[in-house]
Amino acid sequence: MRIFVFFLLFTIVLYSCQAPAEKQPLAATSYFNTGDTGVQMGGIKMIPVQTPVGTFKVWTKRFGNNPTIKVLLLHGGPAATHEYMECFESFFPEQGFEFYEYDQLGSYYSDQPTDSSLWTTERFVEEVEQVRKALNLDKSNFYLLGHSWGGILALEYALKYQDNLKGLIISNMMSSAPDYGKYADSVLAKQMDPKVLDTIHKLEASKKTNDPKYMELLGTNYYNKHICRLAEWPEPLNRSFKHLNETIYTMMQGPSEFGISGRLAKWDRKADLPKIKVPTLTIGGQFDTMDPEHMKWMSTQVQKGTYLYCPNGSHMSMADDQQTYMTGLIKFIKDVDAGK
Repeated sequence: MRIFVFFLLFTIVLYSCQAPAEKQPLAATSYFNTGDTGVQMGGIKMIPVQTPVGTFKVWTKRFGNNPTIKVLLLHGGPAATHEYMECFESFFPEQGFEFYEYDQLGSYYSDQPTDSSLWTTERFVEEVEQVRKALNLDKSNFYLLGHSWGGILALEYALKYQDNLKGLIISNMMSSAPDYGKYADSVLAKQMDPKVLDTIHKLEASKKTNDPKYMELLGTNYYNKHICRLAEWPEPLNRSFKHLNETIYTMMQGPSEFGISGRLAKWDRKADLPKIKVPTLTIGGQFDTMDPEHMKWMSTQVQKGTYLYCPNGSHMSMADDQQTYMTGLIKFIKDVDAGK
């Protein structure tokens, strides 16, 4: 018996002293094996886009490899950048999601043509379709996530090309620009100091929105309460604001996030929501520039809708109510992937 015990202990010690099995390098795992050949550029791909006035290139960056979950991120603005959406890099890889950051035409990392005829919703929809094809996304794996203006673009894309989609996410965007304007005027404006509001309106009426005082007043009294409520804004968000193409932004949105007055001012797709048949998640924040009740209502109008409410979130709920936002978003994508 003693001999047996000694032999057992010897065997245990022998194996415990051996070097641990070598782990497979991360680069060799399926998630990191994207199949790219040639010079490696960190997943960045400049995609040619055909337009009525010529061919231009847009910037995309790929993360990961997942045959059934591929998420294309559409930033807001119009003409902001992918940068404020870099926070997804802290959540999607650990879930194994393949995803793409993307600067739309006219934005900082993509070509920036100056022909004003390019800045229409219809033209942007065709751009997204060309990007989809170039990235080999299809109805078996393609999730389209649009935030703010990107939500308008995602909804417009779905109304024309939803047969290419597996799932749709409309983040912090209402389905009606006039309703967005009314919410700003009838709800959010009333929460501001009347004297401050009067000064803002006077600057807008006199077309002095380039006056530093205009954005200074909005920053303190509106942006810090309804765009992002964090005491210190995330560096990627500040970087994105710094890189905003103000010419395109003003042309389509107006001078600021305080309502809407550009080419998008009359955009309204409320009546068309029942046409959306793919699984759809709408996301709203309590302190958003957009009415959270409207975004909840949107989820009841599409055929397969889900609503995610961020009680501490503003327009950038992915930053100031991050855990709620990311937990709910990830659950939605996993549920759709599982056929739930």
